[in-house]
This record gives sequence, structure tokens and C-alpha cells, in this order.
Amino acid sequence: MNTARRTLSFGDEAGIAARFPEQFRPDWIKRAKLVGGLTLAAAVFVFGLIRLEIPFDRLFSGTGRLIEFLGLMLPPDPGSWQLAQVYLQAMGETLAIALLGTLGGALLAFPISFLAARNVLRIRPLQLLTRRLLDMVRGVDTLIWALIWVGVVGLGPFAGILAVMCSDLGNFGKLFSEAFEAADDKPSEGVKATGGSHLHSVRFGMLPQVVPILASQVLYFFESNTRSATIIGIVGAGGIGLQLAEQIRVLEWQKVSFLILMILVTVAAIDWISSKLRFAIIGRKAVA
Repeated sequence: MNTARRTLSFGDEAGIAARFPEQFRPDWIKRAKLVGGLTLAAAVFVFGLIRLEIPFDRLFSGTGRLIEFLGLMLPPDPGSWQLAQVYLQAMGETLAIALLGTLGGALLAFPISFLAARNVLRIRPLQLLTRRLLDMVRGVDTLIWALIWVGVVGLGPFAGILAVMCSDLGNFGKLFSEAFEAADDKPSEGVKATGGSHLHSVRFGMLPQVVPILASQVLYFFESNTRSATIIGIVGAGGIGLQLAEQIRVLEWQKVSFLILMILVTVAAIDWISSKLRFAIIGRKAVA
């Protein structure tokens, strides 16, 4: 009987299409928009390649040079045990820069994000001003912040911590405020219905919903900032990036590959640990 119904259903497709022609008629306008959008994107891409005069011949001719560099990098070698200890200490500095910068940015952004959330702050001009200030801070890249703070406080990991903190302040402020705005209003309304104030509704109705999300975001940014701290070290903000830049400058390619391998292993370990912690916070089991 089920087979008969299935056969009847398939056999009625032509009849259904005849009864409802508007539902089965091709939407040529939508298709034209799709084709036009793809054509425009392809045209912009080709124009960019032509306008910037991308030297593809150099790319192909440089492939042999790249293979030569890879050959010089093998096998990875720190040079000596004393240098390996220096590199491990530099890697620790990089992790410290990422951790302190991430935590500092999160702690500063947490109270500011209340001012940027529409459902928390009722004063619209102050809320808009806070959002624009966060946009200004977020609009400056971490590397630019590193160059600024190196000029202000000098070389070293302190400049790196301040750079990561400033960059994350804008990012966390936006993400935290959006998490507040996406929270369910029913728990907050329930708190108000029992006689609670607006502050009570935020504390007991909204925060319990968003705290796991905020913690997950902080963990993800710590993982991401470990890579960023490596880059800003190249401009003098301390850490493993400074060691990497020095070895590239003196063409010690085996030491360069050793440092790159250290960075890859460290980032992979942090990625695995932070993934486990994020899933533990949100209450789901991580997929191995």
C-alpha cells in the first residue's frame, strides 16, 4: 500500500505542476540576479588582478627557490641545548602575552559591553557612542597596536600584552554586547514580575544565559591570540616572534624551521585544550 501511494505521488507530479504552474515556473529574475552577481564578482576579481599587475611569472619562477628554502630548513635544528632553552622561554613569553592580553581585554570589555547592549542600556545616545568607540578600537589591527605600544613603552612583552588587550577590547565589546542582545527576554521578564528591578533582571535573568557564551569566546580568542602574539613579536613585542625574525635575518633556516615547528605544536595543543574546555562550558561533548 505504501508502494502504491509512493507511485501515485510520483505519478501526480505532472498533474500537480499543471495545477500550480506559478509554483513550478522558473524564476528568471532571481536566476538573472544570481548570474549577474557572480559575473560582477568575477569581473571585479579579474580587474583587481590586472590593476595590481600581479606578477604570476615571478610566482612560477620562484617555486624552485621555495623548494630550495624547504631543503635548507631540513632537518629542524635549534643549534644547541642552550638555544633550545632560550626558544622555550620565548614560547612561554608568547603564551603569557596571549593569556594576559586576552584576559585583560575581556575584563575591560565586560562592563563596557553593558553600555553597548540595546536591551541593557536604555540611554540610546550613550549606547551608540559606546558602540562607535568600540568600532574605532576594533578597526586598528593588533600589529598596528603593537607598533604603537612598542613606541610608547619600548621593546618587550609588555608592549605585546597591551597590543593584544587593546585589540581584544574592541572585539570582546562587540561580541559580548551582541550576546546580551541575543539573550532570551523571558527569564528577565520573570525576574521583573516578581518585583525585581532592571538591574536584577540583568543579573539573574540575562547573565546566567550569556556567561557560558562569553567564556567560550574568551577561550577561542586565547587560541587565536597565541598566533597573533607570534606575529607581533616580529615588530619587537617579545616572545617567539622576535626569535623567529632574528633567525630569518641571519638566514639560519634550520633554526627557523625548529621555531615554526614549536609554534605549530603549541597552537595545536592549545586548540585541542581550548576545544575541550569550550565544549565543557557549553555542556556538550567534544568530537575527537
